[in-house]
Amino acid sequence: MTMQAISRAERLIAALDVATAEEAKTLVQRLGDSVSFYKIGLQLFMADGYFGLIDWLTRLNKKVFVDLKFFDIPQTVGAAVRGLRNRGVTFATVHGNQTMLEAAVEAKGDVKILAVTVLTSLDQADLDDLGFQCDVQTLVLSRARRALEAGCDGVISSGLEAPALRRELGARLLVVTPGIRPVQNRLTSDQKRTVDVARAFANGADYIVVGRPIREAPDPRAAAQAIQATIAAEFPA
Repeated sequence: MTMQAISRAERLIAALDVATAEEAKTLVQRLGDSVSFYKIGLQLFMADGYFGLIDWLTRLNKKVFVDLKFFDIPQTVGAAVRGLRNRGVTFATVHGNQTMLEAAVEAKGDVKILAVTVLTSLDQADLDDLGFQCDVQTLVLSRARRALEAGCDGVISSGLEAPALRRELGARLLVVTPGIRPVQNRLTSDQKRTVDVARAFANGADYIVVGRPIREAPDPRAAAQAIQATIAAEFPA
């Protein structure tokens, strides 16, 4: 798989994890040109105006990441992904087995499919509780290999496992890293496997997803600009 060059400004994906489409629009307007890529997930999906928000963002020339973690029978997953085609959606997530991933890839059209490996809200104790008889890194690598075999464009992975992904799979998959926090791997709220911005990229991430550190900052635009400055230092022109 040949990876296209990634715009430095687009490496930051801001998570619009707010209650309504209107709140999302207000935040986007407040952030202005400091952010050009947005993730919209389940919280907004359960509110009115999800697809209208996608259309509004694309009219502003923003990129859109639909993070709904599709998990259903393959036919349904394929149909759901097909419904995102030709809407200006760049990424969509699938959190399923091989046949679900294959169905998503077959239906993707102009949408890039990202396979979820292990949620950043889970640690080893959580995996043990769920019945996985392996460590986090082993599970991440196993799911990433399956994603590659299925034809996915990338994976969602903690920055802690990104070095192993790069070592084992090289640049054949995009790595999108959530769970970004100002202080590396400090337990914060429901996120357990976190890294800071610089470490995420040093470990091999192509994109980072940042929510609360921007959204809850006293000045969200300044917070986003600070992250962009760190990215610029990691990827000098």
